[in-house]
Amino acid sequence: MAKDKDPFFIERRDDGDYAAQRANAERASRLFDTQKEAVEWAQQRTEGPIHVERVRHTDGGKPDKWRKL
Repeated sequence: MAKDKDPFFIERRDDGDYAAQRANAERASRLFDTQKEAVEWAQQRTEGPIHVERVRHTDGGKPDKWRKL
């Protein structure tokens, strides 16, 4: 399978699982139980960047930063 250069975003959903989603996609490509599984899956499918939502909450609200792998 050829890898493309479109970025993936890994986000934690309200129900606690993780979604791997391409930029500008309307829905997730796949759901995972752990962030690690989502990142590993995305790394196999893209040569582009992978942006991972910061899970730690500093102000009690939603995470506000992304880290780029």
